[in-house]
Amino acid sequence: MATLLRSKLSNVATSVSNKSQAKMSGMFARMGFQAATDEEAVGFAHCDDLDMEHRQGLQMDILKSEGGEEGAEPLEGDIHYQRDGTGPLPPSASKETGVCSELSGQGKPKITAWEAGWNVTNAIQGMFVLGLPYAILHGGYLGLFLIIFAAVVCCYTGKILIACLYEENEDGEIVRVRDSYVDIANACCAPRFPTLGGRVVNVAQIIELVMTCILYVVVSGNLMYNSFPNLPVSQKSWSIIATAVLLPCAFLKNLKAVSKFSLLCTLAHFVINILVIAYCLSRARDWAWDKVKFYIDVKKFPISIGIIVFSYTSQIFLPSLEGNMQNPKEFHCMMNWTHIAACILKGLFALVAYLTWADETKEVITDNLPSTIRAVVNIFLVAKALLSYPLPFFAAVEVLERSLFQDGNRAFFPNCYGGDGRLKSWGLTLRCALVVFTLLMAIYVPHFALLMGLTGSLTGAGLCFLLPSLFHLKLLWRKLLWHHVFFDVAIFVIGGICSVSGFIHSLEGLIEAFRTNAED
Repeated sequence: MATLLRSKLSNVATSVSNKSQAKMSGMFARMGFQAATDEEAVGFAHCDDLDMEHRQGLQMDILKSEGGEEGAEPLEGDIHYQRDGTGPLPPSASKETGVCSELSGQGKPKITAWEAGWNVTNAIQGMFVLGLPYAILHGGYLGLFLIIFAAVVCCYTGKILIACLYEENEDGEIVRVRDSYVDIANACCAPRFPTLGGRVVNVAQIIELVMTCILYVVVSGNLMYNSFPNLPVSQKSWSIIATAVLLPCAFLKNLKAVSKFSLLCTLAHFVINILVIAYCLSRARDWAWDKVKFYIDVKKFPISIGIIVFSYTSQIFLPSLEGNMQNPKEFHCMMNWTHIAACILKGLFALVAYLTWADETKEVITDNLPSTIRAVVNIFLVAKALLSYPLPFFAAVEVLERSLFQDGNRAFFPNCYGGDGRLKSWGLTLRCALVVFTLLMAIYVPHFALLMGLTGSLTGAGLCFLLPSLFHLKLLWRKLLWHHVFFDVAIFVIGGICSVSGFIHSLEGLIEAFRTNAED
């Protein structure tokens, strides 16, 4: 009974803490911001809630094992959920997504269209826009056209992906029958392969998340090396230092501590973009309009395609976002204005930056800034990259643990959590190995543009272009108008060509980089 009393007091304290955090979030929402969001954090926004349910469920299991009395008043939270995934999910949780179990939204505060738009803006206006001027270097005006084209296509595929969540019931009403990208994929592969589609989506998502982590390490080493070129520290050494700072991520249990910095990081990034544009405008008289080409670099332009596509990736979390909107009918309008704004801002940023430095444009545009400004801007960017790293890392770990260690009888390996819910030593070792893997990739392939292009061509094009159009045709083809069928087929074909071309050229660049590093 004493243990039960302590547990109830702990739950009360947690509830009070959650209410105070909700008030702060509401204040930020009224100011037009969504607290605890980041360009990579949006897809994992509900993981903290599930983490609380995990711990409460484990707490009840411990109490029961200690011989709790039958008929005792149950604790708040999920009393069924087990870490090994064998217990039923709570009523507030829907089927498993690629990132974390999405909440159905019942009993949860809904978000407005403006807040949803802020989330999407964070996802497609992240720090990876710093590579867009490099895409213009190899694509010229066609690169600008692709920024516009990618915005239009990603907006369209986001809408048709949401359409795949709904079906018409017997009464002729349109109802939501699916909750996530994984559900859509599984529905398309049923009945022969009911789980194949979800696994494909999960693999693509894991690749994208891990590659995002690698990009953060690469950009951190690159920025620090170019900020302090006089120091006897190489870019590889800076990457090792950054990874040493990130190693505690292996011990993460939840993202509450990290999410508090998300809003500040996002605002800092917008300030940095404004500083870069302001410097470029101060040199408007020297802009090299004659350097913007109408022809493309055939060998390097496919890499630019991947860079542009990667900067628009947001489809993976759209089902969760739409499900948590107060008025889901406003989703289409929200997608329109967010992608129009992103298209304009990205196009202007890429063009203005390229006109300023022309053929001297580097992979990360801040490296072109004068040394006095570059050091300050780059330090802020490194801080943002290091604070953003835990988000995709934690999500990748969640997907790997759930699919390989916690998938009930279908798990490939024994559960990495003990009976008390604590992570086993070898499970912690695997987490540390994942951090070290991102370091090794950053050391052997320290090329921001190549890695970004490869990720965009492989998983970005697949998740944003190929799969949504394919799923739309498969699930709703009987109800589609001819122009929808034409658009879906065209997007699938064009996206497939761009994806294969970009992947091959990016892979060739990576192989060449491996050879160069091996010779050194």
